[in-house]
Amino acid sequence: MNRTRVPGIFLILMFLLMFSACSTVEEYSQPDPGIPGMYRGADKPDSASVAAPFSGTVPYRAFFVDPTLINLIDAAIENNHDLQVAVKNIEYASLALKQSKLGNIPTLDFQVSGSRSTTSDYSSTALSTGEESIEDYNASFLLSWEADIWGKIRNTRKAALAEYLRTVEARKAVHTRLVADVAVGYYNLLLLDAQLDVTKKNLALAETTLSMMRLQYDAGLVTSLAVEQQEARTFEIQSSIAGIEQGITVQENALSVLCGRMPERIARTAKLSELSAENSFSPGVPALLLSNRPDVKTAEMALMKAHAESGVASAKLYPSFSISAEAGANALEASDWFNFPGSLFSFVQGAVLQPVFQQGKLRTAYKQSKVERDKEEILFRKVVLDAVREVSDALVAIQKLENREKAVEKQERILRQSVDNANFLFKSGLADYLEVITAQSNALDASLSLADLHRQRLNARTELYRALGGGWE
Repeated sequence: MNRTRVPGIFLILMFLLMFSACSTVEEYSQPDPGIPGMYRGADKPDSASVAAPFSGTVPYRAFFVDPTLINLIDAAIENNHDLQVAVKNIEYASLALKQSKLGNIPTLDFQVSGSRSTTSDYSSTALSTGEESIEDYNASFLLSWEADIWGKIRNTRKAALAEYLRTVEARKAVHTRLVADVAVGYYNLLLLDAQLDVTKKNLALAETTLSMMRLQYDAGLVTSLAVEQQEARTFEIQSSIAGIEQGITVQENALSVLCGRMPERIARTAKLSELSAENSFSPGVPALLLSNRPDVKTAEMALMKAHAESGVASAKLYPSFSISAEAGANALEASDWFNFPGSLFSFVQGAVLQPVFQQGKLRTAYKQSKVERDKEEILFRKVVLDAVREVSDALVAIQKLENREKAVEKQERILRQSVDNANFLFKSGLADYLEVITAQSNALDASLSLADLHRQRLNARTELYRALGGGWE
C-alpha cells in the first residue's frame, strides 16, 4: 500500500463532507394564501364569545351525542374500505421514508469468487508463463459512498418525508369526511322516519275524512265528486308511504356499506326532533384552517414533495462525487488464499461523474419539476380557498336555516289548527270538501318541510364541524 496517498484520499473526503450541505434550490417556505381575517357570515368578534372557539381537535365522540350515531361512526372507522386503503398508503410511504434515510449511508458488499481458466497452447499467456490453466481466488469487501454535494440525496429524503406526511394527512381527511358522511346519512334516515310518521298520521286523518264524506254522501249532503277526490288523495298518501319506506331501505343500505357491513336494518333510538341543532362553537379565524384541515395540510405536503423533487432534478445537472474502496484476500492458489499478510490487497478510488450528452434531457426534467412545483402551489391555494368558502357556507346555512325553521314551525302550528277548523266547518256545512282537502295538504307539506329544515340544520352543523377540520380524532 502506498502510504503517501492515503492522506490525500482523506483530504478529498473532508472536502466533500464540508460541501455536502450545499443545495441547488432554496429551502421550502409556506406560500401566503392571502386568507382573510374572518369568515364571511361569521359573528363579529364582540359577539363570538357566546360560543367556544373551535380548535380543530374536538373528537367526534364529544361533538355528537346520539349513542346510535356514535356506534355507527365507530363501526365505519374500523371497517370502512376507503379508510383501510388510506392506512395501507401510510404503511407504504413509511417504508419508502425508511429507505430514503439510508440514501447517504455507504454501501458495503462482501464478495467471494473463484475462477479457473484454460488457455490455448498457442496463446501469449501460455507461451509466456508455460501454464495451461490459471486459477484466481478472491474474497473482499467493497465499500462505496456518494457525497451529497448538491443536496440530491437530502432532497430525496425530504420528498419521502413529505409523501409520508401527505398520506398521514390524507388518512385524516378520509376519516373526517367519513365521520361527516355517516352523520349526514344517519340524519337523512331519521328524516325519512319523521316523514313516514307524519304521512301515516295524515293517512289516518284522510281516511277518517273519507268515512265522514261517505256518510254525508249517503245523506245527500255532498256529491260523489267530493268522495272521489278524497279517495284519490288517500291513494296518493299511500303511494307516498311506499316511496318513503323504499327510501329508508336504500339509506340503511348506504349506511351499512359506509360501515363496511352487508346491507342490514339499522336500529334507531332517537327521533329527528329530539336532536339539538344548536351551534356550540365559533369558527375562530381562517388562518387556523392551515393547521386544522387535513386536506389543506395534504395539499401543502404535496407542494413540499414537489419542491424537494425539484431540488433532486436540479442536482442531477451537476457532477456527482463518489469514493469506492475494496480490500480483501487474493491468491492464484487456493492454499495461499488466506495466507496473511501476503494475500491481502486494498484499492481506493475517488471519481467525478459529469453527464455530458444527457444535459438536454436532465435540464428538461428539471424544468418539468419546476412546473410541477408551481402546479402544486396553485392547488394548495385552491384548497385553502375552498376551505374558507366551505366554512362560510356552513355558517350562513346555520344562521338562515334557523330562521327558516322558526318561521315554518309557526306556519305548521297554524295549518294544523286549520285542519281541525276545516273539519268542524265541513261538518257544520259552512265549508266545502275542497277546503278540507286543501287544509290537510297544506298541513302535511308544512310538517314535512319542518322536519327537512331541522335535518338541514343538523347537516349544516356537521358540515361546519368538518369544514373547520374536526372529526379525525
